Parts: sequence; C-alpha cells; structure tokens
Amino acid sequence: MTVQFGSWSFRRGDNQSFGFSRVREQLTPYGPDGEGHFRYEGIDILVHYMYESAGAERQPYEIGPGLFLTWDGRLDNRGDLARELGDTVHASDSDVAIVAAAYRQWDLACLPRLIGDWALSVWNSQKHELVLAKDFLGTRPLFYSVDGVRIQWSSILDPLVLFAGRRFPLNREYLAGWFGSFPASSLTPYVGVYSVPPASYVVIRPNSVEIREFWRFEERAVLVYGKDEDYEEQFRELFEQAVERRLRTSFPVLAELSGGMDSSSIVCMADQILKSHEGLTPRLDTISYYSPDEPNWNELPYISKVEELRGREGMHLQIQTNDISSADSAPHVFLATPGSLEPVGQADLEFRNILKSGGYRVLLSGIGGDEVLGGVPAPIPWLADLLVSGRWARLGAELIAWALALRVPLASLIHDLLASFILAQPASGLAQPPAWLSQDFRKTQRPALCGYPCRTKLFRPRPSFQDNLRTLEALRRQLSCYPLFANPACRKLYPYLDRDLLAFLFAVPPDQLLRPGQRRSLMRRALAGIVPQELLERRRKAFIIRGPLTAVSWQFPVLAERATGMLSASIGILLPGPFVAALEQARCGERIAMTPFIRAFAIERWFQNAAQWRVLLGLEPHQSRSSRPQTARDCAREQFSWLGESKKEGR
Repeated sequence: MTVQFGSWSFRRGDNQSFGFSRVREQLTPYGPDGEGHFRYEGIDILVHYMYESAGAERQPYEIGPGLFLTWDGRLDNRGDLARELGDTVHASDSDVAIVAAAYRQWDLACLPRLIGDWALSVWNSQKHELVLAKDFLGTRPLFYSVDGVRIQWSSILDPLVLFAGRRFPLNREYLAGWFGSFPASSLTPYVGVYSVPPASYVVIRPNSVEIREFWRFEERAVLVYGKDEDYEEQFRELFEQAVERRLRTSFPVLAELSGGMDSSSIVCMADQILKSHEGLTPRLDTISYYSPDEPNWNELPYISKVEELRGREGMHLQIQTNDISSADSAPHVFLATPGSLEPVGQADLEFRNILKSGGYRVLLSGIGGDEVLGGVPAPIPWLADLLVSGRWARLGAELIAWALALRVPLASLIHDLLASFILAQPASGLAQPPAWLSQDFRKTQRPALCGYPCRTKLFRPRPSFQDNLRTLEALRRQLSCYPLFANPACRKLYPYLDRDLLAFLFAVPPDQLLRPGQRRSLMRRALAGIVPQELLERRRKAFIIRGPLTAVSWQFPVLAERATGMLSASIGILLPGPFVAALEQARCGERIAMTPFIRAFAIERWFQNAAQWRVLLGLEPHQSRSSRPQTARDCAREQFSWLGESKKEGR
C-alpha cells in the first residue's frame, strides 16, 4: 500500500514548499515502511509505503524527463503486460516499473489495460498537468480539492480537510447516501472535495478540470455452453485465479471466516492454491467473529467445519451487536467521514493486536459474493430477459416454478416483473425514507436516500446485465466508504470482485447462478468437493435484528438524552419529535427501519466531531443544489465554476 499527499501551486514562481510535518503525521500510520518526497517548481509530493511484497520500488517513480508516477496498487496482469511491452521491462520487475513502461508506451490508453486494485497519480511538468486515476472498482482511495490557487490530492481525506485553511459546506447528498445505503462514490462530506470516480481519470491543469471514464463493462453475448459442467469448470478457474492474485504477498495473509459460503469458499480455495503454488504468501490464517447476543447468529458450527478441513483452528473474536453507542471515539481523533467511526471495545483491540502480532498486511473479505453469485432469490432480471427476448414458453414455465419456490401468487410475480420496466429499481437503499427525516431533506435528497434507483430499459442491454451494473455501482459506493486500516496498516481485498471473474458472471445465463429453490446454483455445483458440503447446503444466514432492538431498550435513557438537541435537527435534517417517537417504538420492540435509525446516532457523533474540529461551516440550513448523483461531467463543471469564481475574487 502506498499513500500519498500532493500540493501543486498554480502561482508562477511559487517555490515555497508546503509544510509537510503535519501531513507526515497523518500518512505515517498507513505507510510505516518508508517515505519518498518530491519537489519541483511549486509541486510537492509526499509518499509513504507499506510494502505488500518484496522488491517494491521507491516513489514517486520517474517515467521520463519531467514525468513522475505514484502508484498504489496490485497489478494482476503483469505477465501479460510485460510480454506486450517487449524488451522495455522484465517479468521480474516491480508493478510500478511495469506500469511506468506501459504509460511511456501508451500514455492514458494504458489505463484500461491495468487489471487489479489500484490508484495512481502522474505529474507531467512539460504539459503542466496532473492525472489522477482509479481502477474499475475504486477500492484504493484518492481524493482531491481545487481552489483558485492550488490543487491538493491525497489517499486519505484528513489532510485535505484539516489543513485547507478554510471550513467546508456540508454535502447533503453525501449525507443522504449514508442514511439510505452508501453515498455516490465520487462524493465526500465536504463541498469542494471529491473522490476520483472508479474507472475514471481526472486531468487537472491550472485553468481546467476534466473527468473521463476510461473503462466500463460492455454487454457481451450470453455464454452458451453445451452442459452445466462447462460453466462450473470456468467458474472454478476464474475463482481460483481471483484468490491467487490476492495471495501474492511476502507477508502472512489473514482471511475472514464467517461461516457463510463466501468467506468459507475463499479460505478453502486458498488452501488448495497454496499446496501447489510457490511464490505466494508464506501462511494463511483465519479470523472469525461470533456474538452471544444473537441466538440466530451461531456461526461457530459452520466455522468449525472449515477449520476441521484445514486441520487447524483459527482465531475467534466475540463482538457485541447490541451496543449502539460503541463507536464513540477519543475526542482528539478527527473523523473525516461517518464511516471513520470505529468500535473501541475489547474486540477491536484484540483485532488490532492480532494484525500486529501476526504481521498481516492483507485481509481477505467475502464481500460481493452474495450480490454477484445469486445469494438473494431475486428472479425478476432473469424473467425480464425471457420477456424481452420473446421466449414465451420458457417464461411461463419459469414463472410457475418461481412462484412455487417463493410461495407467492403467480399474479404477484407477474406484477413485479412488469413493474420493473415501469418503476425505478434501486440496487440498495430505502424503499421509503423514514418520517423522522425532514420533509425538505426527503424531497431534495430522495434519489440518494433510495439508492439512486433507475428503471429497467425495455431494450438493449438485456435486463439482467442492467441489474448487474446496478449491483456493481452499489458495491462501489459501499467500498468507497470503508476507511483504510492503520495502526497497524493492512489492506482489505475482495476476490469476488475480480474484474475477470465479474466479466464471466455478467455474461453467463442468469439461470446458471440462481434456480428455483437453489440460491447460488453455479457456486454450489462448482465448489462441491472443495468446500464442506454442510456449508454448500446451508440456508441463508440469519438477518441480525435482535441485538440492536435489545440495545435500544437497555440504553434508552442514554439514547433519549442524545436525541435531544441533536445537531442533525438544528440544520434541518432530522425532526426531533418523530425521531424520539421512533426511538420509543424501538424500545417497545416494534419494527422500524433500523439501519438509518442507528446511522442517525453515528452521523450525530460525526457532526459533533466535525464541530469540535471546526471543519464544517456553521449550523445554518444549507440547501442542496441537486438531488441527482453527480456525474463526472457535473463534478468537472462545478469545480471549473469554483475555479473561475476564485480567480475573479482574487482568492
């Protein structure tokens, strides 16, 4: 992992170096292995490293005269690129050396060729421009801000906000995204500070900001094989490749093992890979979480099945699911986003001690498997494919089979199918924003609150592919909100969201992934004999709700006190009366929209932290300019407008 901070002054002849002592304090916990510093004609770049493998190059890396690259990532197709580049590189070269050679040869056209998890910046002194870019998923953070005299960019938000010399208006659309599901991946809580969008690059010059998408999943013809076994074989190969790519490290790897199919499959596949492949991680260990507060969340029997297969026991952490107030942080810690709130209980301390003592720098996660492999029995996209392709006989048979499997009336299923073409469908979010949010906030920010829903188009691309893209965008929003690990530094990786694996899953017939009465059909069939059968046959994991409801009852006096005089209410986001009424409903055991309710307390703690650090403008109401998610063009237009206004006012 490489974290960076850069500052570029637009003023001619400004050679004054940006004060990096405070920035260095921010970056060091994420990059404890070394530092690189570059300075040239008004530009300063500070880099800190956490080596994930041996032989990493120091950065910024000089591509050519006046051309410098800072790379944070893992290059999965390094062998293919080395062959294409010929004698300019060798297969044993570092990732950054191969990326630099690709940039020399193809310029920005190299970006779609870079497969892996990555973010990069390129400073070109001859063109007097800065390029910032991210891979298709966007898990490696990279933020930037532009005003009339300079641009700053950083792998973490903190220095862009703390050392800006000004306070920021609150981005209400970002906040609405937190209530509903997760915010748009290009936004931050601060108006004027942006995140580089996934699969996009930002070109910044003294008088312009340009954002362009460089890659996207294109609809491919549906893969039609002769028999199920052909799909199963290709899935196994691509899944093995996805896991193997994330085991390429010189340090031990820690894998989450929850007892579900996703994490268990990663661990079992990784064990098979490590038996026959050299040059990968020296060791794979597992960490599992359990809670006595949730009687329906007893994963230990399933965890033990995987541990028996491995021949050794992993580490187990007991966590509390019934403590709504457990995410309080020390007052001297700045929380850049609501996602920065972290538990400070015993389980968190134990987890950090495990990372330190084991020397882990990679944590494998099963996030994404449920969404892309048919974990939720949602047949509508497949039925819509049959409808638009005119396969009436197959559509009738599937409607009957799914109505029986889901135990719903056939008419209800037909209604849902037709409604998908008429009504906007969210991949995630709130079906109906809670009444305790202010009417103005619900009205202006409804798209963000509801997960940016969109209607399925009747014609191309096929409905199931449209649904896949919605799912991918929801995952991008989710992952963009996860903070980086520090103290100790560690990188979280997601095998199910491998680009090549997703391309295959987006092209297979949907009935390979999901069949009536059988979730994850392809996964279950393909991994038989690799994953314990008890896990392949288990039912969907229980949804955790008892703990939070019990917590409201236990902590009602504390929560009721916190609900009085909330900053969220003073700036017109919450309605105090209805919010306290919802708190009373939860105390009595009534079902409410629990996720936005719990997040309201987390957001309030974040507001109080922001007020303490004086990073947000006052508590006066702030009307959001747009209820739509900002596109790349919107972001560029807003930034260019800001830049022009700043120059006019002499800022």
